[in-house]
Amino acid sequence: MSVEIAPAVGAPLSRVEGREKVTGQAQYAYEQPIEGVAYAVAVASTIAAGKIVSIDAREARAVSGVLAVISHDNAPRLAEVDDGELMLFQSAQVSYRGQIVAAVVAESLEAAQEAAVAVRVEYAASEHDVELRPGHPRFYKPDKVNPSFPTDVAHGDLDAGLEAAEVVVDETYTTQPIHNNPMEPHATLAVWEDGGLTLYDSIQGSWSAHNAIAKLFELEPQRVRVISHHVGGGFGSKGTPRPQAVLAAVAARIVERPVKIALTRQQLFAMVGYRTPTIQRVRLGAARDGRLRAIGHDAFEQTSTLREFAEQTTLATRHMYAAPDRLTTHRLVALDVPTPSWMRAPGECPGMFALESAMDELAIACGIDPIELRIANEPADDPEKGIRFSSRNLVACLREGAQRFGWAERDPNPGARCDGRWLVGTGVAASTYPAYRSPSQATARLDADGGFTVQIAAADIGTGARTVLTQIAADALGVAPDHVRMEIGDSDFGQAALAGGSMGTASWGSAVVKACAALRDQGEGEVTVSTSDEVKALSKLSRHAFGAQFVEVRVDVDSGEVRLPRVLGVFGVGRVINPKTARSQFIGGMTMGISMALHEESVIDRAFGDYLNHDLAQYHVPSCADIQEIDATWVDEDDDELNPMGSKGIGEIGIVGTAAAVANAVFHATGKRVRDLPIRLDRLVG
Repeated sequence: MSVEIAPAVGAPLSRVEGREKVTGQAQYAYEQPIEGVAYAVAVASTIAAGKIVSIDAREARAVSGVLAVISHDNAPRLAEVDDGELMLFQSAQVSYRGQIVAAVVAESLEAAQEAAVAVRVEYAASEHDVELRPGHPRFYKPDKVNPSFPTDVAHGDLDAGLEAAEVVVDETYTTQPIHNNPMEPHATLAVWEDGGLTLYDSIQGSWSAHNAIAKLFELEPQRVRVISHHVGGGFGSKGTPRPQAVLAAVAARIVERPVKIALTRQQLFAMVGYRTPTIQRVRLGAARDGRLRAIGHDAFEQTSTLREFAEQTTLATRHMYAAPDRLTTHRLVALDVPTPSWMRAPGECPGMFALESAMDELAIACGIDPIELRIANEPADDPEKGIRFSSRNLVACLREGAQRFGWAERDPNPGARCDGRWLVGTGVAASTYPAYRSPSQATARLDADGGFTVQIAAADIGTGARTVLTQIAADALGVAPDHVRMEIGDSDFGQAALAGGSMGTASWGSAVVKACAALRDQGEGEVTVSTSDEVKALSKLSRHAFGAQFVEVRVDVDSGEVRLPRVLGVFGVGRVINPKTARSQFIGGMTMGISMALHEESVIDRAFGDYLNHDLAQYHVPSCADIQEIDATWVDEDDDELNPMGSKGIGEIGIVGTAAAVANAVFHATGKRVRDLPIRLDRLVG
């Protein structure tokens, strides 16, 4: 008699590696038990622009236990790659304050730290420019925006549409530079053996990393292995190899023994990327009934002189609302700063703050409820591409959220509600994120004990990827989850998407389903499959997740202090694989959005060229006192045009729109519109 196995997908399974993590058995990159390890410490530049004149390492070499001092004077030559941040020790040029200019390798961490302080670097400093500002004379139009989208997109005639509109909103919004700050700092352990290189690296994609490192060191890809079994957060900053990985590999080659390095918290503010600040002009033209005639969205951002990174800030505006006349643009300026990079929902997060703030302003100007305004401008098809959405449930999310949040009881007049010294207000904003899928390879094997092993070069950065992949594999094999051993985070497992762009589960899960189904048909042995052909054959549809965030704020009438009694997110994200881990991701994303709205701000020092508040003592994030009640839910969504699971990514959509919902709520509470993030006390009082 056969025993029916309950479906694993859809069940709130706890993390399969949870016991390992809470007991300290989970080994991260820095903790690998490799014999004979030496330690590297980076020496960072103290100027923002210029050249190294000389490096005096005599005092550093005199420290007991020092094995090498590395600089451009003695480092091996690397192959030229597009990412200038990885070209360590290849020239005397200094491109930003905090750039790695030398390194010390020693028998102990303490010796390396002592010697690093003793390295004397003489510079010839140049004038530097580190501030993004309106009207910068060096703004230019990049060829593309991340990763390969058109820089500007136009439909109709924006100026004519604005001229014909009865109501026009034309405002400028700014967002601050923000740093990712994962709990685990960026760390690497490098081992050279038999002409090959193994990196134990804190990375969000071992497969893409091994290709990049192989190119840099001019090795055959099969001679490089990148392992990342456990990763303690990333938020995009570990999406590609970072300088510490190159430093570890160079140092290990020079001293001919394994070398490990972990960046300090302060170094994370210079060496591993951040969210670019933005200046955004949004122009909306509408009829009196709120129906949009024209949408204009212009973004101005910064990049570095080492590598161009153009964030796709206005991308979401291209498909969000219907209007016949539309224009979205991006402009960059290369400054003497570290290279900005991916941070949770790059582009969509700052871009939707501006768009959703402007939509709130339009609703007020038209005298229309903000929810009804968004519904009135719901497009039938993707406004940019003219193709249908695979599914789009923004209206359902808005309606469901309004009902749960008690929106109907809201007095639309700003400043109308107070509780003692607290002004009380509510706000709403929409959110969206693309549903991507990338080719991946997976292997499934029947083991001698009757269990199954599934291997894929996925990365679990705290999202629960290992757990949901176990659930997906269990259902594909027709067994309980405890019969599946999921092995991830090893480039030797073959091509796989990185943990970014909210595409991990969709990409890896598709390969896992295919491999497990093939093994089940085969009945024994091992099967390796790839989804490359499937991804190429995907039908031409617009695939996106949508959602809505609702926020209640309390603002102290005297101090401007802001508190959040209630936050709610409602999302349409296809089939939810694991309700427990999904809710965690939504809440985590919304918390980061709240932090962006009220707390986080990397403050640039114009005189010296780096960030003043480069530690967690001065760089503020929310605490439990800041948010009293936060919840997330989702609407049922059946979308068979995505992947075998019918799922959409959930890692990033939670942050998109949240900052705008907070700002809109603050306006409703106080009558004061803050268009520059974060919403500091001084921007509310006075």
